[in-house]
Amino acid sequence: MKARLLIIDDTPANIHVLLEGLKDSYSITAATRGDRGLELARQSPPDLILLDVVMDGMDGYQVLEALRQDVRTSAVPVIFVTAQTDEKDEARGLALGALDYITKPFRINIVRARIQNHLELKSHRDRLEQMVQEQVREMLNSHITTIFAMSKLAESRDDETGTHLERTRQYCRLLATHLKESGSYPELIDADFVHRIFQASPLHDIGKVAIPDGILKKPGKLTQEEFEIMKTHTLRGAETLASVTQVHPHNEFLKFGLEIARSHHEKWDGSGYPDQLMGTQIPLAARIMAVADVYDALTSKRCYKDAMSHQEALEIIQSQSGFHFEPALVDALLAVQARFMEVLQGYRGES
Repeated sequence: MKARLLIIDDTPANIHVLLEGLKDSYSITAATRGDRGLELARQSPPDLILLDVVMDGMDGYQVLEALRQDVRTSAVPVIFVTAQTDEKDEARGLALGALDYITKPFRINIVRARIQNHLELKSHRDRLEQMVQEQVREMLNSHITTIFAMSKLAESRDDETGTHLERTRQYCRLLATHLKESGSYPELIDADFVHRIFQASPLHDIGKVAIPDGILKKPGKLTQEEFEIMKTHTLRGAETLASVTQVHPHNEFLKFGLEIARSHHEKWDGSGYPDQLMGTQIPLAARIMAVADVYDALTSKRCYKDAMSHQEALEIIQSQSGFHFEPALVDALLAVQARFMEVLQGYRGES
């Protein structure tokens, strides 16, 4: 497949010369105005742009600056083709991000060689970036696999059925999907948010691996001292995920997991832990997790209690609307309660 070039030059004769000299090797699109060339580049980013400097309307410098500010075109190589020979003009273009400067009148064989060199350099750079990204993904997947293993280990010590993580992630997705479809928090909730909370919610209790069995599995009520130790699982989980986030600071999965692990025991009225956050100070993912986690805790059998019915759990959560839970999330639970029951009964059937 031929590489795609975009020529932006307000002199049709220059476009014609370039077109005749390059058409056998490249697929070429042209524009005689800077704004039109910018529009074409954004619609379908080319492999390389030949850009005139002096043009009516948007000049080449303005076009290049706009190209570099747009994520769709920021990495497209640009070669200035111009009659200007002043070193200051060349330096300005290179400072803005142009890769090369070809002066008019030009020899087409020189233009062709420069284009080929820069396309080969871009191809090498793209391959290197792909290799780096693959290595980062492998490292991240390795970390995530370890984190999930730790989460499953924490679950196995505190859940007789071993399906707590699966149920709560389903509950989180149901709540997030309802909020998205009802238009709640449109600036926060989209399809990516729903996917990420489903993927990251199993990390909420990862810190429980650091809690002694004598406390985690105690059949009776915890003493105040024991409860203070139990509460540290939020901080231990957040610390674990923070150490991985330092290596991958832009990973949204880890960001969600950290927020959920640290803040899913915060309460809407500010009486939760570990930071006594109140209202929307609590990350939205953690507020959703709080409802899902409590519903699952109430409807699950543990060594220290029997399982409640769906209706009993619902009544308790409703009574805590505006105190423990965000009212909008309690309303969301009521709206999708039939789906919650399906998840609950489905996993009970597997037990």
